[in-house]
Amino acid sequence: MFRDKIGSFTGLFFISVFAALLLVTSLPLQAQLSFRRGQHVEPAYEGWRENPDGTYSFVFGYFNENWEQELDISVGDLNFFSPGDTDRGQPTHFLPRRNRFTFEVVVPSDWGDRELVWTITSPNGETRSAYATLATDYGIDNMVIASETGSLGAGTSSPESRSNTPPVVTVTGDRSRTVRAGEPLRLLTNVADDGLPKSRRNRDPEDGSPAVELPVESRMLRPPRRSTVGKTNGLFLSWNVYRGPGSPDTQYKVQFDPPQSKPWEDTRTSANSPWGPLWTPPLVPADGNFEVEITFDEPGSYVLWARADDGGLFHDQYVTVTVTP
Repeated sequence: MFRDKIGSFTGLFFISVFAALLLVTSLPLQAQLSFRRGQHVEPAYEGWRENPDGTYSFVFGYFNENWEQELDISVGDLNFFSPGDTDRGQPTHFLPRRNRFTFEVVVPSDWGDRELVWTITSPNGETRSAYATLATDYGIDNMVIASETGSLGAGTSSPESRSNTPPVVTVTGDRSRTVRAGEPLRLLTNVADDGLPKSRRNRDPEDGSPAVELPVESRMLRPPRRSTVGKTNGLFLSWNVYRGPGSPDTQYKVQFDPPQSKPWEDTRTSANSPWGPLWTPPLVPADGNFEVEITFDEPGSYVLWARADDGGLFHDQYVTVTVTP
């Protein structure tokens, strides 16, 4: 009888251990789930910074949980700020995955300890909010931005990174355009930059010999450099839709020629994203002028967003386009 009790106890012990192991090993799998479509958008408060006139800028981004689906959520009951004006210049077109430091909302110098809330209800019915305050630990500067986007290792800096200034985007021509659906719209954009941080394309070895681009095979075999998000430094310009006429029931397509580098954290190999392992900064025209042709398949009102990014810092400009039938 004693032996039977010992055997029963041992069996129950191993069953319990096995169940615990199953639970523990299943948790990381649940945490790693990802989806191509059907998920929600999570608004994000990135932090605040003080402006020269004493006002403050609240900086927001978002996390679209989908890897492929770009969601359109119009300003209104499903996409709004409170208190005050519901439209604070937020996007209505949400690119996939994590998009950091997407836009700013300026608040007065006497804002105090109030909250500014951005609320989004996604097509799947999930509602999420981001809460902006002037709490001290949310203060940001260029070093924080470069670190958060992956240009620098967390908590690190260098003389080069500290002296970096954002690129400057200048769109040639009017900021409001009209074009017919199906006809290409040509945009010419100048980007000026200080050359910092040095691009992978033009970074010379320490011995002074000319820069040599590593072949793809060599870069594929390199292990990850950090456990947090990593980004390849290098200047690029990316045009994307910021606001469009779409809704959960109405879709549209906008084609960019040439294809634009992604401004969002696509970490997949060969994803044309600075966060992808094999991304190489594109060649910058000698005169700094980038040309792109954009074609819309549906009429309506669009806001196009140009972001020039040198790896560490960025500058944005916008063009409103009315597309006629």
